[in-house]
Amino acid sequence: MRRYSQITAVTSFAAIGQALLVSLVLAASGRAEAAELLMLEREGCLWCERWHEEIGPIYPKTAEATIAPLRRVDIDGPWPADLHRVRSDRFTPTFVLIENGVEVERLRGYPGDEFFWFLIGEMLEMLPGDPGESG
Repeated sequence: MRRYSQITAVTSFAAIGQALLVSLVLAASGRAEAAELLMLEREGCLWCERWHEEIGPIYPKTAEATIAPLRRVDIDGPWPADLHRVRSDRFTPTFVLIENGVEVERLRGYPGDEFFWFLIGEMLEMLPGDPGESG
């Protein structure tokens, strides 16, 4: 019985620690979840599939995802009403960083995992109120 209590306590502390880390990242970034990373995609897109294999499982666990959670949009389906200020694209995948429904930056195509992380990092630095922003 005592061992079960210790495991539960350790698990609880791990969950609290993870929640605290996410809160600290959001607080340090100076923003809540107003930013999103849109992934414009379509069925049959081979580069989209490659992204899903190489980055898809990892992205939700990253600091980038705490700043800009991923939102997938099928460009062949109806365009979401809340994205009326964001234009679609005919090339897939296209990644669109938005803040409060307004486009900040766009990455057309999937350049491979290493370049993806670098370019997404540069895009996130463009968000209004970024800690690294001078002004």
